[in-house]
Amino acid sequence: MSKYNIVWFCADQLRWDTISGYGNTHIHTPNIDRLMATGTTFERAYSQSPVCTPSRASFLTGRYPKSARASINGNKIFSRDETLVTKTFRDNGYVCGLTGKLHLTSSSARDHQELRTDDGYTYFQWSHMGYDLWDRGVNNYMDWLEEKGVDWHSVYKAPVIDWPPKSNYPIPARIQGMPDEYHQTTWCVEKAIEFISTSVAEDPNRPFCISINPFAPHPPFDPPESFKQRLRIEDMPLPLWEEGELDNKPQSQKDSYFQGGQSGMLRSAVDVTDLEKKENTLEYYALVEHLDYQLGRLIDYLEDSGQRQNTIIMFMSDHGECLGDHGLFWKGGFFYECNVHVPLIFSCPGLIQEGLRSDALVELMDVAPTVLELNGLPVPQYMQAKSLAPILTGKSDPHFHKECVYAEYYYSALLSNKIYATMYFDGRYKMIVHHDDPISEFYDLEIDPCEFHNLWGDPAYRDLIFEYYRKCFDHAIIANEDTVLGEKAIF
Repeated sequence: MSKYNIVWFCADQLRWDTISGYGNTHIHTPNIDRLMATGTTFERAYSQSPVCTPSRASFLTGRYPKSARASINGNKIFSRDETLVTKTFRDNGYVCGLTGKLHLTSSSARDHQELRTDDGYTYFQWSHMGYDLWDRGVNNYMDWLEEKGVDWHSVYKAPVIDWPPKSNYPIPARIQGMPDEYHQTTWCVEKAIEFISTSVAEDPNRPFCISINPFAPHPPFDPPESFKQRLRIEDMPLPLWEEGELDNKPQSQKDSYFQGGQSGMLRSAVDVTDLEKKENTLEYYALVEHLDYQLGRLIDYLEDSGQRQNTIIMFMSDHGECLGDHGLFWKGGFFYECNVHVPLIFSCPGLIQEGLRSDALVELMDVAPTVLELNGLPVPQYMQAKSLAPILTGKSDPHFHKECVYAEYYYSALLSNKIYATMYFDGRYKMIVHHDDPISEFYDLEIDPCEFHNLWGDPAYRDLIFEYYRKCFDHAIIANEDTVLGEKAIF
């Protein structure tokens, strides 16, 4: 069979419910909606970790984060035992490129890009984020601005130029970001178009795979001013919050609320006003709308250049964003829907079902075996994920894929709040075991979809809680079975 090109667009920290096609009436995302109309949308897709590196390692390998030896956000190396799906594509005749962040290892050193494994990318335009925090020539986005004669420091205005901030970062950020034509998201898409154009010109019969990883809408919320002006603050929704909901929740959530999230990197949520919450949401929504606009440019290019018909487009995010829900901002060891429920869309004319909305439980790591199977390539035995190709091609029930989804957080952000937690969710009951706290979390999303009421300790749910506690523990053990060194031995 002929191989399809792959355009893999992964937003950073994008909530599933901040897309109009997913039901949000306060935002306009016509291009993401356009993908949904021409492809298959998974309405219940979940990240395997609520922070970047573990999640990205998982969906790039088809393995759970701890199995892939990548449970920390900021690890210095990535295991050479692990094989990225992009390397597999390279080894099977694809030319592979990346624009934006990779974030499988730490990106904090000023004098070099993050250390890479054999990732399969021959075109590598790296920019972890749109801040000028690296030496000249390291952040390729800054090189691009310099080529255009743009001085980032004279345009970008933020209350804190160091990143990450040391403490009390303001909410809302009130940043004057780069205009659309110079934004990091724009650069990511321009470089992706450059890669596709060059690849097709060099060999029109060779398939390509491009990973597009903008930093948006990750904090700091820095949308172009023109996109902020499209939104009205009075139209912005307030975060989910119920007075007293933190009383029976883990200490880490109380600390984030009272002392400030990310171990005090940002301001305490206690005195954030409703107006400020709406301002914060507006900044985030404006980033999402800008992301959508740039995605539209990319889709238009694929259509105009004749590549759309033989290209699989995947749109997703690595994890979500709390955005003030439950008194929490940004991310961390939290397994609320806002943080682990993510968008996942596949589109390819003639291959993938159009207009299908699947309510099956799926995991982001299922993407890796899916793209292999869609291109007729074998799925390696060490992948723990399950291909979505049968659903996408109409060969299996779109309402069922897995019994449950699983996620983990093993002190992943290396902050002072040492959270060790695992999540087991079967579509109704969500068990979050906090392995370092006497209080865990148990929610019935059928009667409490906003996850306000932690049922942990409720005598009426004692037996059910024990059952799901065991299920979560069992899944954690099974999910971390190490089969990467080969088939199981038979004695």
